[in-house]
Amino acid sequence: MKVRNLIILFFAMSANLIAQEFKSAEEYLTYIEKEQGLISKSTWKYTTAVAHSKSARRIDNTRKQLIKSIEAAQKKINILKDGYKGDVEYKNQVLQYLDICKININEEYEKLINMQEVAEQSYDDMEAYLLMRDLINEKLDSENEKVDNAFKSFALKYNITITEGNSELGEKIKLSNEVFDYHTSLYLIFFKVNFTDTSLSKAIEKKDFSAIQQNSNSLIQYSDEGLEKLKTIKPYKGDSSMITITKKALEYHKKEAQQYVPKIVDFIMFNEKFDNAKKTLEAKKEKDRSKEEIDNFNTMVKQVNKEIDNYNKLNKANFEEKNNILTNWNNVGENFISSHVPVD
Repeated sequence: MKVRNLIILFFAMSANLIAQEFKSAEEYLTYIEKEQGLISKSTWKYTTAVAHSKSARRIDNTRKQLIKSIEAAQKKINILKDGYKGDVEYKNQVLQYLDICKININEEYEKLINMQEVAEQSYDDMEAYLLMRDLINEKLDSENEKVDNAFKSFALKYNITITEGNSELGEKIKLSNEVFDYHTSLYLIFFKVNFTDTSLSKAIEKKDFSAIQQNSNSLIQYSDEGLEKLKTIKPYKGDSSMITITKKALEYHKKEAQQYVPKIVDFIMFNEKFDNAKKTLEAKKEKDRSKEEIDNFNTMVKQVNKEIDNYNKLNKANFEEKNNILTNWNNVGENFISSHVPVD
C-alpha cells in the first residue's frame, strides 16, 4: 500500500492561504509556507500511521485529522478573495488541488477500502485494486505538479528567487512512497502464487481432478515467472529481505505443485478405488462373495490404512511449511516497511 500524495501535499514549495493584505509577494508566499507546514505534519502523521500501526481506528483518525487540516487551509485561502493584489491564478490552482485531495481522501479512498475488502478474492480483483490506487496517486501527482508550476510562475512573475530543495518532511514522505512501492511490487508477485495455492487447496478439497491439475500447472508457471522477475529486482538500499522471503515462497509453491500434489492425487484416486470396491462387496450377499474378492478387499483395507497414515503425515508437513512461509512473508513485509519508513 503506498500512500503517496496525500502526502506530497504541497511540499514542492507549494501552498496556499491568506486572509489579509500583504506588503510584498514574498510575504504572501511566506504566509503560505507557514500554513502548508501544518498540512505537511498531518500528512506525515497519516503516513506513519499506515506504516507503523495495525490499528484501523488510529489510521482512520489520522486520516480525519488530515482532512481537517485541508479544510482549515481551504477556509484561509477562500478568505483572500483577490489573491495577491488581484492576482488569483495561484490561489485558484491551490484551491483546485485541495478540492481534489479532499475528494480523494474522502471518496476515492473509501472506494479503495471497499475494493480492498474483496481484493483477495481473485488475482484480477487485486490487480484492479492496485490499479485504482495507482490511478488515484497519479491524479494527485499531476495536480501537485500543477500547483508547483503555479508557484514557480508566481515567483517568476514577481521576481522572487526560489531556493530549490525539499523540506525534511517532504524527503521523509518521498522515502515512504518508495518503500511502499517496493513492497507492493514484491507483494503482487507473492500474491499471485498464494492465491493460486488457495484455489488449488479448494480443488483438492472438492476432489476436482481437472481443477487440481489446472491450478497445479498454474502454480508452477507463476512460480517460475515470479522467480524470473525477482532476478530483475535489486535489494532496497542493501536490504534483500523481501526478495529472499518471496523467493522462498515461490520455491515452496513450485515444490508443492511438483511433489506434494501428485501424492495427494494418488491418495484420492486410491481412496475412491477403495470406496468403490467396498460398495461393490457390500452390495453382494455374504454367500455370493468369493474368497478372492474378500482377500483382495482385506489387502486394500491394510493398504488404505497405511495410505491414510502417510496422507496425514504429508498433509501436516505441507500445512506447517505453508503456514510458516505465509507467516514469515507477512512478518518480513511488516518489518521491511517499519524499518525503512521513519517513525517521526
